[in-house]
Amino acid sequence: MKLLSKGARRLGLTVSPRCLQAFQTYYEELSAWNERFNLTAITDYEQVQVRHFLDSLSCLLSDESLSTSLSRQSTRVIDVGAGAGFPGLPLKIIYPQFHLTLLEATGKKTTFLDHVVGKLDLKDVTVIKARAEELGHDARHRERYDVALARAVAELPILVEYALPFCRRGGILVAQKGAEAQAEVTAAQQAMAILGGRLRRIVTVELLSLAQPRSLVVIEKTALTPEKYPRRPGIPSKRPLK
Repeated sequence: MKLLSKGARRLGLTVSPRCLQAFQTYYEELSAWNERFNLTAITDYEQVQVRHFLDSLSCLLSDESLSTSLSRQSTRVIDVGAGAGFPGLPLKIIYPQFHLTLLEATGKKTTFLDHVVGKLDLKDVTVIKARAEELGHDARHRERYDVALARAVAELPILVEYALPFCRRGGILVAQKGAEAQAEVTAAQQAMAILGGRLRRIVTVELLSLAQPRSLVVIEKTALTPEKYPRRPGIPSKRPLK
């Protein structure tokens, strides 16, 4: 895990030996399960360190107070479209205190998530197999989270309808994006306004040995989301809010 350790230092983060061992175990489980289930196209040891683990930890650059928030037991975070656990699980390895909900609609991926959470002995992690459009109307989850995270889920006009209903007023959505971030933000302005969100900032991220530019789009929840959102499954992607 030398690349991860070196890259984390560039982010101002020291990864302890305990955490490095957890990341090593995570990689081994991801690699083994990927032979049976298509969890990720990125399986090379060094690429996983940078494009999965380090990329996930870069979310800490989104807000100066995020690392402090993740250090509290009272903080609730939801990873929307968690896939194989990115970015939620790497952040949970570094900051084991906060409560993490991993939301994923694909059964084979939630099975893997349950397995790796147990393997890493991570506490206060809930794995939910559901669609965001449905869970977003559940009173136990709607506007209950301090932070929503999303990576490689959908373009921003669609993603905000999936994720903003989970955020409480004053909470934030951190969306990991590439070079197209500014264009997506422009396209999502109306959707953000309808759903109770407002752009706080766009942060450019440079990762060790990764040429492609990365961006963090940080959206603050400023008002309650109207009850009719999110719309029923499939509609946000077919008819994004404009």
